[in-house]
Amino acid sequence: MAFNSRRINPLDLQPRKAIGVSLPLSGAAVFNSTYMTKDAIRTNIINYFLTGQGERYMNPSFGTIIRNLMFENINQNMVDRVKSTVRAGLSEYFPTVVPSDFKVIGTPDSNTVTLSLKYSIKNTNIQDEVVINFEQ
Repeated sequence: MAFNSRRINPLDLQPRKAIGVSLPLSGAAVFNSTYMTKDAIRTNIINYFLTGQGERYMNPSFGTIIRNLMFENINQNMVDRVKSTVRAGLSEYFPTVVPSDFKVIGTPDSNTVTLSLKYSIKNTNIQDEVVINFEQ
């Protein structure tokens, strides 16, 4: 009988070893650590969305153009540009993340963009969702 085996990151089995840094950066010692792969990947994806292209030193292609587009009219063309750049960036910087549902909802009346990403991690049982609101 065949079954679908999933891998567990070995660091997830060591509860005292930190994997990454969580957001916001306002812990008791400035940084709060993440101890699970799921939390580290979620924080990295949020960091990717909140970083503008050209903002990161020595890696100018990291990040999205969402904040730059907030000063344009919100229409279907803008939403399509956001979707295409985010998908390209996710495939480049997060190759183990498999988006299952990705929505970009533009609200012209309040000039906000809501980005919703449901994803899973390859070869694991990890599934999560990130929702970020961008306001002008």
